[in-house]
Amino acid sequence: MAASGLFWWIAAGALVVLELFTGTFYLLMIALGFVAGGLAHWAGAELAVELAVAAGVALIAVIALRRSRFGSWRRRDASRDAGVNLDIGETLQVNEWHDGHARAMYRGAEWDVELAPGETEGARWYRIMAMQGNRLVVAAKR
Repeated sequence: MAASGLFWWIAAGALVVLELFTGTFYLLMIALGFVAGGLAHWAGAELAVELAVAAGVALIAVIALRRSRFGSWRRRDASRDAGVNLDIGETLQVNEWHDGHARAMYRGAEWDVELAPGETEGARWYRIMAMQGNRLVVAAKR
């Protein structure tokens, strides 16, 4: 099977299928290396050249992915990330404060509300800045 070059294409296909389960794009970059090895075989290269081409393309592709915005996974605080929690950025009305804490109706339920650091109780409408458990951390809407 290795002599016919079919190995390169089967391995690339298997890596693409495995990538569907992981979702990290790294296996796709390695699959690109296997495709390059298959193309080198198709061009008539010897096995050592095929292996070198496959390894080189896979290495370059992985490094390029790692340096791109898709490869650098920065840890984000999910309590403040609007992509994780759709309530962040929404507004609610707070009628009465007690030392930076309150209860307010939001989405049909009563929530514990807390002022964000540096905020005052003077406003009536507040924007949700973060969620900490079942507490909404809010700042005055400007």
